[in-house]
Amino acid sequence: MNKLYDIGLIGIAVMGENLALNIESKGFSIVVSSRKQDTVDTFLNGRAKGKNFAGTTDIKTLVSMLKKPRKVMLMIKAGNPVDQVIEQLIPLLDEGDVIIDGGNSLYSDTTRRTKYLESKGLLYIGTGVSGGEEGALIGPSIMPGGNKKAWPIVKPILQAIAAKVGDGQVCCDWVGEDGAGHFVKMVHNGIEYGDIQLITETYHMLKELLRLSNDEMSDIFSNWNETELDSYLIEITADILAYKEKDGSHLIDKILDTAGQKGTGKWTVNAALDEGIPLTLIGESVFSRFLSALKDERIEASKHYLKESKAFDEDKDSFINDLKQALYAAKILSYTQGFQLMKASANAYDWHLNYGGIALMWRGGCIIRSIFLDKIKQAFDKNPDLNNLLLDSYFKETMNRMIPSLRKVISKAVLYGIPVPAMSAALSYFDGYTTDRLPANLLQAQRDYFGAHTYERVDKDRGEFFHTNWTGKGGNTTSTTYNK
Repeated sequence: MNKLYDIGLIGIAVMGENLALNIESKGFSIVVSSRKQDTVDTFLNGRAKGKNFAGTTDIKTLVSMLKKPRKVMLMIKAGNPVDQVIEQLIPLLDEGDVIIDGGNSLYSDTTRRTKYLESKGLLYIGTGVSGGEEGALIGPSIMPGGNKKAWPIVKPILQAIAAKVGDGQVCCDWVGEDGAGHFVKMVHNGIEYGDIQLITETYHMLKELLRLSNDEMSDIFSNWNETELDSYLIEITADILAYKEKDGSHLIDKILDTAGQKGTGKWTVNAALDEGIPLTLIGESVFSRFLSALKDERIEASKHYLKESKAFDEDKDSFINDLKQALYAAKILSYTQGFQLMKASANAYDWHLNYGGIALMWRGGCIIRSIFLDKIKQAFDKNPDLNNLLLDSYFKETMNRMIPSLRKVISKAVLYGIPVPAMSAALSYFDGYTTDRLPANLLQAQRDYFGAHTYERVDKDRGEFFHTNWTGKGGNTTSTTYNK
């Protein structure tokens, strides 16, 4: 009898290859597949040589080599390629077999596929996998969602390969129904955009305002990594700033200042627009990447709008401390918005998300891993129904202490002409959220004036709408009201 394997994996590019090696290293046998025979042969004769692997370019052969219930993981490009492979797999699988999509699929696609495959008698999981190449190999953060009947079947493998933190807590657990797993991964990626943008704005202030050297900045980020800012992204920032080429020059100064992206940040902002959540910081982070891509236009514009280069004449050490606190305060506000989005979407899609558990899943393995996530887990452990992180005791105390530094940093950035869109968005959100009366009364009056969209009154019950004939020339017919 031919040997049967524990799991199949289709797609052995960077993430797929490393994830396959991780799975095998935890004692599971695995069949890998790629469209090109050369890719399969190179892997089997290279990093997989002598290990518990088999390989093929034929999906039918891969399925025939798997133990029942069969488990097939897809590590391929999101979108139509996933649907195409699913269609190839459906006639080859039996009822109760499981397909796992480990790519960055859009959560609505995962919801659709979960329902579609259930109609075929098959179980589908859409799982976010974060950690990059290194994380995939040694332990990523894994966020599975979809058909919950599949979870007991794949749980031993996924939890075995996931990152571990603290006393062995696993950075992988069931997230929720339908597209919940990929949604949480999408929000993770959006928060990653925000974290990166905040760090780059801080770097820009250190470089252009304080005029520090790369080595000095590297030392600052390294020191900050020993504080409440301890995180993977702060750690690698210190490494990047210190990195030198063979001639002794710093590589960072030779990298073109145009940023790329794969689209998950835009998806996060689109979801926020759909749910009416002010995801302002992440939105500005996405737009900042767009702005960076206009390199030629920025060069031309800089010739027409020369900026005065003034020397910073205050105490540098004190301002560096303000930068540290501003960065932490803005980080808190970014995560606050991200968790608000998850709560709103859970209500909209009837998902049952464990927010403390999500913070734990992000605590290790993933790109945004940081000690700070412990504070979020503790907040939701204390109050699972917490509406906003700013209402938790730790975050209230921290923000009251650090907001003055955020104000000072943004003020200096404005005065010296240094763009800080994410930090500015963070402070505006904080000021708006903590203001009991905003000028939206005038906004709504304007809407009623030109469009008869009605308004509510502070001296009447909520839900009762009014219209005024502001000019005496309009009628009493009203348009639609508004979504609260």
